[in-house]
Amino acid sequence: MSRLVLDTNSLIQCISRRSRYHKLWLSFLDGRNMLCVTTEILDEYVEILERNTSPLFASLAIDVITNNPHTLFVTPYYKFNLITVDPEDNKFVDCAVASNAKYIVTEDRHYDVLRTISFPQIEVVGLDDIMDELS
Repeated sequence: MSRLVLDTNSLIQCISRRSRYHKLWLSFLDGRNMLCVTTEILDEYVEILERNTSPLFASLAIDVITNNPHTLFVTPYYKFNLITVDPEDNKFVDCAVASNAKYIVTEDRHYDVLRTISFPQIEVVGLDDIMDELS
C-alpha cells in the first residue's frame, strides 16, 4: 500500500465512474493505496466539488473519504512554501511531507519546481503514470 496525496484536479478526474482514471479512486476504497489528507485539503475538495458537481455530491464524496479506513489524516507542523507560483498548492506538498507519501498525483505544472529541490524529496506523478503503476 502506497501513501498518495491527490491534488484536487486529480481527485475530480478519478472520482467519476466514467473516468478512465476511476481505478485510482477505487484503489483508495479497497486499500491498495492510502489517501493522505489534511483539513485544508478536504476544505478545498469540498469547495471545488460543490462548484463542479453539486453540494450533495461533494458531501457524499467527502463522507466516503473521511469514513474510509484507508484515509490518513495528517497535521503538518511545518510549511515549506516551495511552490511560489501558486501558494495554495503548498498544502499538498506539506501533506506529502508530513505523511511520508510516495507521490503527489497531479496534472498541475506548478509542481514541476519540486523536481529541482533536493529537500524535502517529493515525487510528483501524473494520472497516466499512477495508472500504469496500478496495472
